[in-house]
Amino acid sequence: METKLIVQGMTCEMCVKHVKQGLENVPGVQSAVVDLTTNTATVQSADVDADILIEAVQEEGYDAYRAH
Repeated sequence: METKLIVQGMTCEMCVKHVKQGLENVPGVQSAVVDLTTNTATVQSADVDADILIEAVQEEGYDAYRAH
């Protein structure tokens, strides 16, 4: 399953790294691609709820919401 998130507050590659690691630490996440230029995260997972992914991003200190 693919989930796209809009991530707010990223300003550099270190931010990208933190968001990526936070998402990839969620059980069931297979991969996460975080793009600083579009402020998005694309997550491949085994049916992980978007709210759990958003919470993982928030724990890293950034705001996120599901892209439509």
